[in-house]
Amino acid sequence: MENRPSARERAQPKKVHVIGCGAIAREILAICEANGLDHIDLHCLPAIWHNTPEKITPGLREAIARARDEGFERIFIAYADCGTGGELDRLCEEEGVTRIPGPHCYSFFAGNADFAKRWDDDLSAFFLTDFLARQFEAFVIEPLGLDRHPELRDMYFGHYRKLVYLSQVEDKALQEKARRAAERLGLEYEYRFTGYGDLTRSLIDA
Repeated sequence: MENRPSARERAQPKKVHVIGCGAIAREILAICEANGLDHIDLHCLPAIWHNTPEKITPGLREAIARARDEGFERIFIAYADCGTGGELDRLCEEEGVTRIPGPHCYSFFAGNADFAKRWDDDLSAFFLTDFLARQFEAFVIEPLGLDRHPELRDMYFGHYRKLVYLSQVEDKALQEKARRAAERLGLEYEYRFTGYGDLTRSLIDA
């Protein structure tokens, strides 16, 4: 006799393997917990690829292949374009998967529509998220060599006018870290609470 799924099994959504950037792992887990997305199976790639976007598409190609070898049928890419210059979209088309809409995490956290509306005013902005506020030294200062050569600051940041902190959670300690980061870079400081923006809907719809 054929084994048929139980009513409970039929009611549960099929597992979705989410391959995401390690820089948004905390936010993905928070959204899953808040929305009961127990069917999401999260695998994160190195957050430091935030600084080396040429590694993202090849890394995702390998991760997709592994996920399919493990039997996952539904796969979602928790990246925006993230500096891949359209390569990620070409990969998604080839593999038949979808990704978070938008050019980068700053945009989808702010809400892609709202980010686009503010673009003229934000053209000279350097952005931080919660992750980058926490990891400012490791992901901004050290990769640029500013810990060893602070005199290079103006060469890197002279064309910026302000640092905009797009926060996902309201945390006074992170706000202070972001404010100090702006001072260190010689930029005006602006704080905007965004929450999780378009990331929530993307994961719910995955």
